[in-house]
Amino acid sequence: MKHIKMTLRGYLVTGVLIWLPITITLWVLNLIIGTLDQTINLLPRAWRPESMFGFDIPGLGVVLAIAVLVGTGFMAANVLGQRLLDLWQLILTRTPVVSTIYNSVKQVSDTLLSDSGQAFRKALLVRFPHQGAWTVAFQTGMPTGQLKEQLGEEEHVSVYVPTTPNPTSGYFIIVPKSETRELDMSVDDALKYVISMGVVAPPPPAAARAQLSDERN
Repeated sequence: MKHIKMTLRGYLVTGVLIWLPITITLWVLNLIIGTLDQTINLLPRAWRPESMFGFDIPGLGVVLAIAVLVGTGFMAANVLGQRLLDLWQLILTRTPVVSTIYNSVKQVSDTLLSDSGQAFRKALLVRFPHQGAWTVAFQTGMPTGQLKEQLGEEEHVSVYVPTTPNPTSGYFIIVPKSETRELDMSVDDALKYVISMGVVAPPPPAAARAQLSDERN
C-alpha cells in the first residue's frame, strides 16, 4: 500500500510539473490576446466582425494592434509623418496633467527601448536588503545632475531589485559601483533565476563553458 501511495504521489507530481507551465503559459497568452482584442473597439461599429459576420473573430485585435504599430512606425519614418508626430507630441506636452504623465512615460520607454541605453542590459549582484545579504539586480543607469553631486566623487550605479516571484514590482536603489558584482549571464537568465526563487540555476559563465568544451575535446 505504501508503495502504491508513493507511486501515485510521483505520478501526481509529474503531472503537475507538466501541466503547470503549460497552463500558466496559456493563461498569460489568453490575457495578452484578450487585452489586445479590445483594440477592435477602435473600429467603427459597422466594421466590427460581430456587425459584418455576426460573430467575433478571436485574435483579430492582435492583428489590428500590430498593424497600427507598424503603420505608425512607417509613418514616422518619413518627413510628413515626423511633422505630424512632432505636432501631436507638442499638443500632449502642452496639455496640463496629460503632459506630466506623457513625459514621464516617454522618458522611461525611450530609456528602456533605446538601442544606446543601458537600462536592463546588465545583471548584477548587490547587497540587499542589508550588508550581510546579496541579491540579483539589474543596472538601469547612472546617477546624474544633483544626485551625482550629492553622492560625491565615488562612482555609483542605479539598479532595480525585482521581487520574487513577481519581477514587475521591486525596489530602486543607488549603490556604489565598487559594491556591485557584474554577473556573466544574460538578463533573461537572471530573470528566470529570480522568478524561480533560485530553483532554476543560471548557466555557467562563458569562461567555464569554454574550459569544459576544451576538456571534452
